Amino acid sequence: MNVDKVKKPIAKQVKKGFHGYPLVSLEYFGEANSGKTPDSASEVVISYTEEEGAESQKQTFASGGDAREDETIHSTLLKIIERADAKPVTEVDGVSNLPS
Repeated sequence: MNVDKVKKPIAKQVKKGFHGYPLVSLEYFGEANSGKTPDSASEVVISYTEEEGAESQKQTFASGGDAREDETIHSTLLKIIERADAKPVTEVDGVSNLPS
């Protein structure tokens, strides 16, 4: 399977915007060089929130390359989103710095 074929349904869900719970959120992380914004993501964190005010369940996936282009990771993320029957899917823009 092509990585774009897996990324497209996720992007479609993200574009729908917020409209209730359960909520799935995606955030990509990478290491910054010299304090700059990272160019590639080594990890992605998927968060699942059942209802407003509930604590999020989080799972992290790591990649040897850029996690944003990892077909295996995106296939897994898509399966999680489908099984969770998430109404909205949100994504943090860009790549965040890995926490120290």
